[in-house]
Amino acid sequence: MEITLEEITEDTLNDALALEVTPEQSRFTPPVAVSIAQAHFSHSAWFRAVYADSPPVGFVMLHLDGLKPKYTVQRFLIDKRYQRRGYGTAAMKQVIDFVRSLPEATELYATLPSVEHGAAGFLRKFGFVEAGKGENGETVMRLSLTD
Repeated sequence: MEITLEEITEDTLNDALALEVTPEQSRFTPPVAVSIAQAHFSHSAWFRAVYADSPPVGFVMLHLDGLKPKYTVQRFLIDKRYQRRGYGTAAMKQVIDFVRSLPEATELYATLPSVEHGAAGFLRKFGFVEAGKGENGETVMRLSLTD
């Protein structure tokens, strides 16, 4: 299975907007449309659709701080129709490899609503560890990229 992270274009926008998580997950994950809108008003957002052939199976949005080498996974989702097929694991490996290629990348952060959130266990599989609380009380997890 080949997973790619591809720019969302006018031609692929509707497919990206159709991505949805389960009702339980939607309490913690805003719709892709909201993420794309927020990204367009941010100078530090990098976002891509996750593809395993066609159509897209997921979405990822990173915060890439232009003033210092701090990189954060802000949004990561696999559509409810494609979960539990290995797409999330393959996509997160792509994200980690991408961040490793960035200037002075030594750590990758991820933010979650809480440590009890299901994504915490998913992130631990890659070596993420709890790193405290964020500005809005969210759980911050950190992955060392130098190990």
